[in-house]
Amino acid sequence: MTTVAIVGNGSLDLLPELSLYMDEIDVWIGADRGALTLIENHITPDYALGDFDSISQEEKAIVKQHAYLFEEHPVEKNSTDLELALRIAYEWKPVSIYLFGVTGGRLDHEIINIQTLYSIAKRGMQGFIVDKDNWLTMVEPGTHTVTNDINYPNLSFVPFTQQVRGLSLEGFYYPLVNQNLSWGSTRCISNKLLLKNGTFSFNEGILLLIKSRDAINETIPIKK
Repeated sequence: MTTVAIVGNGSLDLLPELSLYMDEIDVWIGADRGALTLIENHITPDYALGDFDSISQEEKAIVKQHAYLFEEHPVEKNSTDLELALRIAYEWKPVSIYLFGVTGGRLDHEIINIQTLYSIAKRGMQGFIVDKDNWLTMVEPGTHTVTNDINYPNLSFVPFTQQVRGLSLEGFYYPLVNQNLSWGSTRCISNKLLLKNGTFSFNEGILLLIKSRDAINETIPIKK
């Protein structure tokens, strides 16, 4: 079962410690400056691709030297660098895809990157967006277990579809039984688990499960 990670061109200040994910990532893809970010973190990109308009010629030469495969695209194109990277990721038919370096900076890019989780889910894969302060994934109806993470102690459930029906939360500080969520609802923001694990279930719609930590906490996340 293959796991692919894509590193994008998001804010470096929000990047988690990539080396902590080495044991579970099989393929590393650098999109645009994300390829240089991988190299700077002592990870060799299996693929480096994009228009590379955010790095210098000298930096691009470094990427060419270190990446196993290098693929340059024109600046004027119909796909973002992240979308190009996803096409490569899909060829591996992975179980899951991690997206690093896709938050911060331009809001339009961040919103579309979150929506990318839907495209990943529709292919039968699990997508994750992870940065220093946030961990998020998209969840479809059913019963699910969530585990406490000391690095991201806050748990929020945000409706991705206009309606999410029949949501129940068990083992949470704020439990819930068979409630509906709609766009704009703050009902399920900033919850916490009472013990190591909790369960949530819902009947209809799509949820974003977001684990987060308060940005004021400067402790470096440690993956468990």
